[in-house]
Amino acid sequence: MTLYLDRDRKKGPKIELERKEGEPTLAFVGASWAALLIGIVAYLLGLFNAAMELNEQGYYFAILIFGLYAAVSLQKAVRDKDEGIPVTNIYFGISWLALIISVFLMGIGLYNAGSIILSEKGFYGMAFVLSLFAAVTVQKNIRDTQRARESV
Repeated sequence: MTLYLDRDRKKGPKIELERKEGEPTLAFVGASWAALLIGIVAYLLGLFNAAMELNEQGYYFAILIFGLYAAVSLQKAVRDKDEGIPVTNIYFGISWLALIISVFLMGIGLYNAGSIILSEKGFYGMAFVLSLFAAVTVQKNIRDTQRARESV
């Protein structure tokens, strides 16, 4: 892949960007990090501006942190199994269970939140899911980049 610094391809210096086999593109890495940051920041800004008591805000914050950890842990366990790296069944099961519990707790919390209007519930749900998906993608990109650089 060649990145030209000058609009005229016949003149000017050019920089060769070499991407290793299996390494994600810079655009994909940037989009993944942006999605993660947007999801987390939007969720936290929503919590900060919400008319809830602190214990309720703490509940939703804890679910976000728990969900992010569970999603990354599950992605790592699935990837390890796929690559032949030993993963105990108990760890694999706990990773799945933790993710399912975090999503379930978010759903139950939003369903029972009487002080939150429906559009806010949707906002929290979507920011939560975006954050989980982006955390998995960022972790995958980091691992793919490390593997590509180690193979050289």
